[in-house]
Amino acid sequence: MRNLEDRVVIVTGASSGLGEQVARALTAAGATAVLAARRAERLAALERELPRVHAVACDVTDASDRERLVETVLERHGRLDVLLTSHGFPRDGRLLDMDDQQWRDVLDVCLFGTFTCVRAAARPMTEAGYGRIVTIASRAWHGNPGQANYSAAKAGVVGLTRSVAKELGRKGVTANSIAPGLVETASLRGLDTFDAIRDRAIKDNSIKRIGRPDDVAAAVTFLASPQSGFVTGEVVHVSGGRFG
Repeated sequence: MRNLEDRVVIVTGASSGLGEQVARALTAAGATAVLAARRAERLAALERELPRVHAVACDVTDASDRERLVETVLERHGRLDVLLTSHGFPRDGRLLDMDDQQWRDVLDVCLFGTFTCVRAAARPMTEAGYGRIVTIASRAWHGNPGQANYSAAKAGVVGLTRSVAKELGRKGVTANSIAPGLVETASLRGLDTFDAIRDRAIKDNSIKRIGRPDDVAAAVTFLASPQSGFVTGEVVHVSGGRFG
């Protein structure tokens, strides 16, 4: 279904992993996509490969980069319909071993970076009376041992998204989170412990496999579409039935 024809979307964290795969799905659905990440060379390669795509190198924690990103979209396309925030990373460690920098780094990118991107995108969306904000949280928002920083950040993303949904619904803007479980990406497959991680997840999942990027992309594509206009403030677990 090309249900995103004539829509302009920003995808952060678009240079690899879930961000890249979801960007591919959004363009396949007809969207014009602005890909944002710090890896300029990889973004340039995607710009050459995919239709209706242009890339903007961007650090989501840098105020000037965030404003420039939205300004570039509006100057080039005259509108912004969808924001997908897919940036972030874990920096795991047990609570008693976690230092302040591990905490700050993850919270800064995953939560603060999401807040600032949402705030920047919300302005033109509310002025236009239409917008779809989709944030990537994680099943970890319920809490994971060894991930106090990441779990706190992703729980913050959920709370942020629900607050935005309540504030901006009257302006025609929806806001929803996707909480993926374990999803097979190139970086995950590259881990020495991949087999053990995969087997443990399959054991805990109701659906006896781990996730694929296209599972997440399908959920994002719906929430980014005009058809999702009465869905807001939701957390969609794309986790094979594993919630806690």
